Amino acid sequence: MTERPPQPIDPDEPLDPAVEKVRAKLMRFVVINLGILFLALMAVVGALVYRAVSTEPAAEEASPAGLPLPPEGSTITGEIALPAGANVLSQSLSGGRLTLLVEVGGAREILVYDIGAARIIARFALVSE
Repeated sequence: MTERPPQPIDPDEPLDPAVEKVRAKLMRFVVINLGILFLALMAVVGALVYRAVSTEPAAEEASPAGLPLPPEGSTITGEIALPAGANVLSQSLSGGRLTLLVEVGGAREILVYDIGAARIIARFALVSE
């Protein structure tokens, strides 16, 4: 069998109407999708610019306890009034509350101290049943 060599395509030759229809649909599809992609990209860029411009300056920094942070190099000081002869066995800090396990005259108590209010807000005696 003999094979014919492929015929070169003449770029000036008009396309078959069916092929021209498919090409037009493909071009419309590409243009629409590129337009949607461009709009989505512009929305992302716009959101980034908006966020960068509209950020409010941070209000006074606060610690997790709700107290304002002291100036650099200084500390916040205070006193917690415990019963006379009390011995602190353990402590725990959660948010603005300090929980102290104290022993007073052989009896144990749990004290909850509010740092922001600077006062003991709860006292629980530990008793055995």
